[in-house]
Amino acid sequence: MGKRRRAREIALQVLYEMEVTRKDSDEALADFWESHPTGEEVCSFATKLVTGTVENLSSIDALLGKHADNWDLDRMAAVDRNILRFATYELLFLDGIPPKVTINEAIEIAKKYSTQDSGRFVNGILDGIKDEKRP
Repeated sequence: MGKRRRAREIALQVLYEMEVTRKDSDEALADFWESHPTGEEVCSFATKLVTGTVENLSSIDALLGKHADNWDLDRMAAVDRNILRFATYELLFLDGIPPKVTINEAIEIAKKYSTQDSGRFVNGILDGIKDEKRP
């Protein structure tokens, strides 16, 4: 598994934990690194995904709501919602990563951690978001 894939999976785990436990990002990341030591490159990218997603959560959620026809964010599976959140952050705020890579990674992570149908769901929403301007 590549370093960025690992970082994206960690971001999903931390964002999910934050949602379930109501921890803030600093506490959730510190807890994760304490029990799962990892290399600097993975740690740095995962931290960037988590903190960037949290800092831009309201604009990210607004975009997701706009592109998720007939889906309320609260009705989405928590795993799918958090994959969409960090992938939207990556698409709109991180330069140098081709949108196709971000979307494909999100699809594969959704298939691994959610359902087979989640891949299509994530793809459909992110495909619409990829051409949006930064909020």
